[in-house]
Amino acid sequence: MSTWPEVREHPAPGRRRGRRSGTSPDPDGPGAALPAGGPHPEDDPGDPEQVARSICLRALTGAPKTRQQLADLLAKRGIPEEAAERVLDRFGEVGLIDDAAFARAWVTSRQAGRGLARRALKAELRAKGVDGEVAEEAVALVDDQDEWEAARRLVQRRLSGLRRFDRATAERRLVGMLARKGYGAGLAAWVVREALDEDRSGEDAEEPGAHGEQGLDAWLS
Repeated sequence: MSTWPEVREHPAPGRRRGRRSGTSPDPDGPGAALPAGGPHPEDDPGDPEQVARSICLRALTGAPKTRQQLADLLAKRGIPEEAAERVLDRFGEVGLIDDAAFARAWVTSRQAGRGLARRALKAELRAKGVDGEVAEEAVALVDDQDEWEAARRLVQRRLSGLRRFDRATAERRLVGMLARKGYGAGLAAWVVREALDEDRSGEDAEEPGAHGEQGLDAWLS
């Protein structure tokens, strides 16, 4: 039971008390907003593991995170390494941290949404702290046909904006775009030349997708 006496503050003469709901005239008073990235009420500064658990749970609320991402966050917040490791181990045991599941979801989303090639996907996973073997297994979800079709879609989206340029310029820009997405020079050249041939000749393919399948077979051979 608290023995602290109750202290009542009275506004100084001529000074009006703040009237906004949930605020206090004292910037450090009970209504003051928490600083961005600062401590939260549930963080007990005397228990670093409890603080670490709270930080991780809040971070995972927005989106899945890898173990390394959470470890970096805890280090940035000054959590001792031993306490951080214990909390991260426990989160892994209960499935709140699963780098393999994270990697699979990341590959599926980024390959479908951004059309990234396997090389770029693997680089992104490694940058997020995913183990090399785990990243390889996730990237294996994308096969040669997936890359070919994604590259074709990327090129098709850009073709209309490049029709005012000569063929050499359009080809250079399209190949460069695919390279930034992680595609190798051989595949990029095949896809771009095929797309420019179709677009600039004005001839329709005999069968949708047939020309692309022939190109893929040639590229793989």
